[in-house]
Amino acid sequence: MRAARNARETVETAMRIQNLVVDGYERVVRAEDPARGFLGFVAVHDTTLGPALGGLRMWPYAHEREALADVLRLAEAMTWKAAAAGLPLGGGKAVIVADSRNGKTRERLAAMAEVVEMLGGAYITAEDVGINAEDLTLMRAHTSHVTGLPREDGGSGDPAPFTALGVFESIKVCLAEALGNAAIKGRRFAIQGLGNVGTQLARRLVEAGGNVVGADVCAEKAAAAAKALGIAVVDPGEILYEQCDVLAPCALGAVISEKSIPRLRAAVVAGAANNQLAETRDAARLKDRGILYAPDFVINAGGLINIAVEIEPAGYREEEAVRRVTAIAETLGQVLARARETGTTPDRAALALAEERIGQMRAANHA
Repeated sequence: MRAARNARETVETAMRIQNLVVDGYERVVRAEDPARGFLGFVAVHDTTLGPALGGLRMWPYAHEREALADVLRLAEAMTWKAAAAGLPLGGGKAVIVADSRNGKTRERLAAMAEVVEMLGGAYITAEDVGINAEDLTLMRAHTSHVTGLPREDGGSGDPAPFTALGVFESIKVCLAEALGNAAIKGRRFAIQGLGNVGTQLARRLVEAGGNVVGADVCAEKAAAAAKALGIAVVDPGEILYEQCDVLAPCALGAVISEKSIPRLRAAVVAGAANNQLAETRDAARLKDRGILYAPDFVINAGGLINIAVEIEPAGYREEEAVRRVTAIAETLGQVLARARETGTTPDRAALALAEERIGQMRAANHA
């Protein structure tokens, strides 16, 4: 992870703002307002293709450096996600250091909204872990640079169904690539994380005839999914190592690692979580084991695509969002074909596609 350097305090007000110089990022901001119990970070990675769009995460990071590391890697991933999806958007992310279960306050949300507004449209925020559409509505009172609002407010609503749809369609592509046909029926799927997206994905797989096993660190979520869908539930510490056709990480990132890869018993890894690989070399480790990896920033772009439709001049159109999200499968097919042809990993092939699109725009801007 690139280290922040030459931090300098630029504004001395009740809200203390620091611009952190980080190699490869256009802007990184640390913001603190002790009176409101607020500490947050915003990272704008690249705006070559358009304004940086990325969710706001509320998480009780143990150390400030962990929050900074998280916002940096998530912002960069959003750049590649938007570019791979062909969207006129850049990559950014924001985090609030707090526990959403007991630390979510109007004051903290307002403080983050003020930081977003200060950035003048370079960054547009949306929901992520710990933040929902209602929270964004509260923030909208303090900044116009918010999307993913509830349907009743003219927004696109919950992005989870669209993220799950993109992953579901991508899984069929992966099954055809790795196992010779795209059939869901009769296959076994292991889902790590039964939150909104994981449960939506499980429902689609069950309805298509799949045999699903899942796990979540929150026992209540796991029990609810088991009751609603009739799926089996296992210990969260064992879900990665279930014998299955497809392992779908749908919780936090960095779960596919040098330590976990030798124990995987899946033909395919294709899930909704961001940054599933603990390090870049893990893509090659999966390939060496004969496990097909669907790059997360390609297949989990459904929520971003749905939100992108919301901010278009024509306004939100669900049918258009569904059409574009379903097309993620075509993009993945192109990525896997490129990986085969070049002998590289799907992760590298997807990054090359994203980098090419950004490079073409930079060339056009300087022509």
